Amino acid sequence: MPTPGTEPEATNARRSDNSIVNSAVNDTNDTNERSELNNGATGSTSEQSDRQLALQPYLVTKAKRGVVGRSRYASRLRSQIQAASDTRDSVLVFGEPGLEKDNIAALIHFGSAQRRLPMIQVNCKLLDASGSKLFGRIGGEPGLIQWLGEGTLVLNNIHETPIELVPKLIRLLDMGTYQPAGTLEPTKPNSTQTTQLALDLNPELSSPNEFVCPSQVRIILISERSQMELESLVDRQIKVPPLRVRKADLRQHVEYYISIISRDRGINKLQVSNEAIRRLQTYDFPSNLRELRLLVERAIIQAGDSSLLTEELFWAGQKKGKELRFNLLNAYPKLRQFLRSDWWPDRINYGFTLAFFAIVVAVLFIGPQNREANWALNMFWAWWWPLVLIGYLFVGRLWCAVCPFMIYGEVAQKLSLWLVPRQLKQWPRKSAERWGGWFLFGLFTLIYLWEELWDLPNTAYLSAWLLLLITGGAVVCSVIFERRFWCRYLCPIGGMNGLFAKLSMTELRAQQGICSADCTTYQCYKGGPAKGEGIETNGCPLYSHPAQMQDNRDCVLCMTCLKACPHRSVQVNLRPPGIELWTTHIPRAYEVALLLLLLGGIYLHRLPEAIAKLYHFVQNSAYLANLTNINQWDWLNPANAPLEQFGLHFELSAIVLLLPLIPLALAQGYMWLDYRIRKHLNQQLAPEETTPDRFACLKPRPFIQLVYGYLPLVLGGNLAHYLNMWLEESGRILPVTLATFGLGDVSLNLPVLVAHPAVIAFLQGVTLIVAVVLSWALTQKIGRQGLRYLLPQHLVTLLLAIGMWVLIVPA
Repeated sequence: MPTPGTEPEATNARRSDNSIVNSAVNDTNDTNERSELNNGATGSTSEQSDRQLALQPYLVTKAKRGVVGRSRYASRLRSQIQAASDTRDSVLVFGEPGLEKDNIAALIHFGSAQRRLPMIQVNCKLLDASGSKLFGRIGGEPGLIQWLGEGTLVLNNIHETPIELVPKLIRLLDMGTYQPAGTLEPTKPNSTQTTQLALDLNPELSSPNEFVCPSQVRIILISERSQMELESLVDRQIKVPPLRVRKADLRQHVEYYISIISRDRGINKLQVSNEAIRRLQTYDFPSNLRELRLLVERAIIQAGDSSLLTEELFWAGQKKGKELRFNLLNAYPKLRQFLRSDWWPDRINYGFTLAFFAIVVAVLFIGPQNREANWALNMFWAWWWPLVLIGYLFVGRLWCAVCPFMIYGEVAQKLSLWLVPRQLKQWPRKSAERWGGWFLFGLFTLIYLWEELWDLPNTAYLSAWLLLLITGGAVVCSVIFERRFWCRYLCPIGGMNGLFAKLSMTELRAQQGICSADCTTYQCYKGGPAKGEGIETNGCPLYSHPAQMQDNRDCVLCMTCLKACPHRSVQVNLRPPGIELWTTHIPRAYEVALLLLLLGGIYLHRLPEAIAKLYHFVQNSAYLANLTNINQWDWLNPANAPLEQFGLHFELSAIVLLLPLIPLALAQGYMWLDYRIRKHLNQQLAPEETTPDRFACLKPRPFIQLVYGYLPLVLGGNLAHYLNMWLEESGRILPVTLATFGLGDVSLNLPVLVAHPAVIAFLQGVTLIVAVVLSWALTQKIGRQGLRYLLPQHLVTLLLAIGMWVLIVPA
């Protein structure tokens, strides 16, 4: 920890071999300043006095401090400064605001062999367009470059240089020469010598107006952004890393500022708590060191008589988006305790789910084969489906943490390793990223067709086979690959869970600042032994690092990272539902295909109702039109049971799955056509005639991005479909359970909870209305255009919802 008047501990450790740091703390009194100015000066005492007066306002007498910190960024910055100090090369120092880049320039100068020569700093923003302050004026006063001689010239804020002055700076850097500003003025006593000297140095000149003066200064440029026209002319470039990537050095910076502020205020040095450092590490500091010093100073003032700076005293602004998060683990310590315990999810999985799933499958095989008499079938279709759909909004992909498919996969993995000790294969990530999503999409398509063609919801043994096939995929992948390869890339249910989890109001994330500053083992990702409060784990089963996640797709909320992290970086946050879809989301083609499949599946579930309504519509239209050949449509008559014809049923199912693509494609096509027309018309208008509408010429979002706006409608439509089963059949679980074991007569006296059909219809209608409104809002957020430009998408949303209403909500 640094003490007042000294450098930080990290810098002191390098004092013996780092001349930069030595020079950073050399106090230079006024006498030494004058002697530096006199070094190398020639001429009379009057000229030396003029030189001192000219340079004094711009003089830099010492560096403020050395480079603080032990991170690799700090070490690299020290090396770059040292290398620049060993030469007289020109240097460009650039970086974000508030990084004290002028101090870096001072370290370069005072760490060099020319440290006794003067160093001045000029703000380019304040220079006039002629550059007379730098270059002097013909027949007038000499410029700073001439007075400086072989000293160091620091041009600060080079990016704000007047445009007229840029060519002159380019010449100075490229050729090492400059031309004084202006034209020949009446000779003055102190300017005759300057004029004659320039002509003597350049005998080829015929006129003072053509003066080309050589420059001996060492030039250091400071900029807040890259300067393409100057970068190729400087000999060295030093990019100062922003504070947000140097979180490992944050504690040293805070302790350094505490030392110097405490010294200036004449108070005892304060300590800072670990929790305060963690809070600061979650902030990105847009103004960097300047902002950090203000925060520390404010905290010291608020601390009063306290000797410890706690996290409550540091209240920095949050990065956009982060201010909308609320960490549940901090608010509810018992929730953290439960999620870190053995109960979640291991005891639940191996103490209950493992055996319960086996019982369910057995009952599906040997019990009655319809929902009215088989409690396992009732649980699967009337309980699990609606509850998991509702759960997406609140807990995302939580179901995957207690999923029986992968529990049996893990059991098979451990058993196979016990029988045949070996190294499991690593994931073929490249192939899996490319084809895994399409594989699960294909599986989900087959499941939909199987469900519809063979009536899975009312056929127990087929539902059992469906569960076993998915479990089999998990077991096979677990025996071959490490961790949960099946869950991450291939599971069809997991693909649906990951898609709908994007709408969740909760998320698991880690604080990037803490992870980059304090973590060196990556135990949450790789696994490892217990460290600090972190316990021993095998690492994330899906190979996801919580600090790098952009959405909820690849997090099953198993809390392995929370248990492994020794730094309390992992958070479980409340957030605006689906916020990632218009902020950090990365669209994927296979997810879009799965979304459209789930949308078509809503209509597929209601295929008998759709055919019946279509037949009645055709029949009524034929009567109104007085058609006589209505019999040709009898194949649609539900009384003729057309769905019992397998080929026809399959064709209709495939058509229904693809049907929603038509209005979606038409809406997107219309938007692009409208954009092309507006752009063409805008180009024909004069500038003063162009529309002030800021959305007028914005290109519409690609379909692969905008289609995610339909996600609430897809979730709401599926939920509306299963609400009928849930509210009408789930309440019969007790008599159905007894009927499963042949006790149907006894079940007559058991309680039954069944919602009234009007209540079911009302809830289904409300679900669809809310889904439409949320889809409109989400589409606006993703599209980022005016309402009238996204109107085609909104109309398609309404059209699709009306279709769902007609098929799902009873009249």
